[in-house]
Amino acid sequence: MNSQTTTFTSAFDPYVYQTLQSVTGSTLVVQTTQGTVTGNLTTVMPDHIVIESGGSPFFIRIQQIVWVIPRG
Repeated sequence: MNSQTTTFTSAFDPYVYQTLQSVTGSTLVVQTTQGTVTGNLTTVMPDHIVIESGGSPFFIRIQQIVWVIPRG
């Protein structure tokens, strides 16, 4: 019998994570590799953020973020 183990590896950027945590609750413009999302940053996790925009949550992988601009 052959036993196989599957593992998941994700890059963690502590500087981006800490910076995003410091602006939780703020309105942000987030440029991703697929486009721009503007909304309220509600959640920051080590691998993703949640932006509330137009009443819908957008789950964005931190690895896909190009830049972030805090607004007001």
